[in-house]
Amino acid sequence: MRNKFDEQLHALEDRLTHMGELCEVAITKATQALKDGSIEQAKNVIKEDEEIDQIEKDIERLCLKLLLQQQPVAKDLRRISAALKMITDMERIGDQTSDIAEIIISSKGAAAANEIHVIGTMASEVSKMVRDSVRAYVNRDLELAKSVMNADDGIDQYFEEVRDEMIDFIKEEKGENGKRIFDLIMVTKYLERIGDHATNIAEWVEFSITGVHRDSAVMHVN
Repeated sequence: MRNKFDEQLHALEDRLTHMGELCEVAITKATQALKDGSIEQAKNVIKEDEEIDQIEKDIERLCLKLLLQQQPVAKDLRRISAALKMITDMERIGDQTSDIAEIIISSKGAAAANEIHVIGTMASEVSKMVRDSVRAYVNRDLELAKSVMNADDGIDQYFEEVRDEMIDFIKEEKGENGKRIFDLIMVTKYLERIGDHATNIAEWVEFSITGVHRDSAVMHVN
């Protein structure tokens, strides 16, 4: 019975890893579409969000199957419960990359301002946060999970940098290109939110390992 349970847990880890990879790809494609002004690439991002939604449902079904059929306790229960929380954040990451793609389409493919070089760096950093948070879950790596949480402060700083740069643009251009500037602020806001979701994932990884969730009243499960 335990061997079967372990196989199902391994399958859960594989699907979580795949979902994390899909989120990473979506972030990369959305950012590249912004840089290139590619409407076609943006449409692909929106279409691929459906795959993220589907794998969320698949993982949810697997988790419920494990809970109902295996009736896990202690560490195994925390692990499955954490996975259910994690996929909600990953699904929202998919939604937010889709939101970025919608902005690109609505702006008719206008490429990102060259001056906003930090957007690419910001996207790379949040992609790494997503990857590391899922890897921390699979490897039960508490230190890696904590590094993801610590990285969120840097993402917040990137957002503030872009916001301030956009404010300067507005002043210099006396309100011209206002919609484009607002769009870029929204893109960075979505990236900042993706960083928040990656941090949420890392916090649930911490809970799955320690039994304590830092932002809630979740109590330790022995």
